[in-house]
Order: sequence, then C-alpha cells, then structure tokens
Amino acid sequence: MRVNDRHVSFYYENDMDMGTIEIDPKKTALLIIDMQHVFITRPERSENPTEAELKEIARWEPFYSKIDEVVVPNNAKILKAFREKGIEVAFAKIQCQKKNGADRSLDQKATGYNELLLPPGTPSAEIVPELAPMEDEIVVTKTTDSALAGTPLRLWFQNMGIDTVVCTGVLTDQCVSGTVRSLADESFKVWLIEDACMASTQKIQDNELEILNNIYCHVINTEELLDAINK
Repeated sequence: MRVNDRHVSFYYENDMDMGTIEIDPKKTALLIIDMQHVFITRPERSENPTEAELKEIARWEPFYSKIDEVVVPNNAKILKAFREKGIEVAFAKIQCQKKNGADRSLDQKATGYNELLLPPGTPSAEIVPELAPMEDEIVVTKTTDSALAGTPLRLWFQNMGIDTVVCTGVLTDQCVSGTVRSLADESFKVWLIEDACMASTQKIQDNELEILNNIYCHVINTEELLDAINK
C-alpha cells in the first residue's frame, strides 16, 4: 500500500492500493535524528582559504542551504505542533561515552567523513538550539547509525505504548535510513518526512527516499503530517 505517488520505486509501480495518512497521537512519537552542529552547521572558514578549501565549501553549500531554508524550519514547525498536541517527542544524537572513543562502532572509527569522535561535553555534538530538547523529552546517545541498535529506545517506546514513529533529521541515507529500517524490523509503523530530512546531495536524498518508501516507511511531507495530526 502507498499513500501518494511520490518516490515510488520499481517494486511499487503497479501497486494501485492507495491508503490514507492516519496517525494516532496517543500511540505516536516524533524522533528527530542527529540534528547536531557537527552535521548541519557550516564549518567556519579559515581566514585565507585555499582553492581546495573553497571548492569543498562550494561542494557542500547546497546541503547547508537546504538545511537552513527547509529542513530546520520544518523540524521546528513539526516539533512545535507535536508539543502543542502533547504527542511524545524524542531525540537521537551521536555521542560516545569514552573520551578516547573506544566505544564507537567501526564506521565511526573509519577515516574520512564518517570518522567521528564526540565524547560528552563536545560543543559540536549538541543539538542545534532551534530544536533543543525540553524537560521530560527522551534524548538517546548512540555510536551507531540506527537509533535503536545501540540504545534502549525500542524498549522505551514499547513500554510507552508507542507503535508509530515519525522520523526527521540527517543524514537521510545514513542514520535516518538505519533508524527507519530498524524501526520497521521491530514492527513500528514509520512515517519519514521528506522535507524535514536531508542527505548530502539531492540525488542521494531522492534515491534513498525511493528505496525506503512503501517498504520500510511511508514518505510524506510536513504539510501532510500536520494535516494528519490535526484531524
């Protein structure tokens, strides 16, 4: 079953069973994934950037523009609506427990973009202030892509009677995707908000949404989500 005609993969091209977007606020939680400075805040430029540094800045600019102009505002809008409706809100962020990062998963010990050392107290590991957690909202720290695989979040959601999770955040093809897949495998209903998440490029974003949609989750947008919870 699908709920719209966007991001439809080969597997679902001939599926004419069209469902509706239905979300029970009493059994639903919003999960905001990795909206941390380290991922979504532009790095400071050096005083005299080299040509290579300028090329790298230009390469990432579409991502940061999309984050600033679309993803953070939509997350803030969704967060405000969920809080006003009294719907559960949770956050996941990457953070290791050991100062030397010995507890990190293999991918976070790798070289390149995915190498991360974010022990407690690291300023860049904090969630951006526009989306800062409030008192009594769950925040899980992880050294894995999936917010379930390395945390007690699955158990906590089940204890709270949650069977549906709305996912937002970054990066769509990495931690968001890993979390969505884990949630689906644990039999949660998952709604992924296409304009409140982002991959490094629009091409990767579109590819990942097509891969995930209708199998592991339903991909909808912010407006559709807010309409559903306001019914």
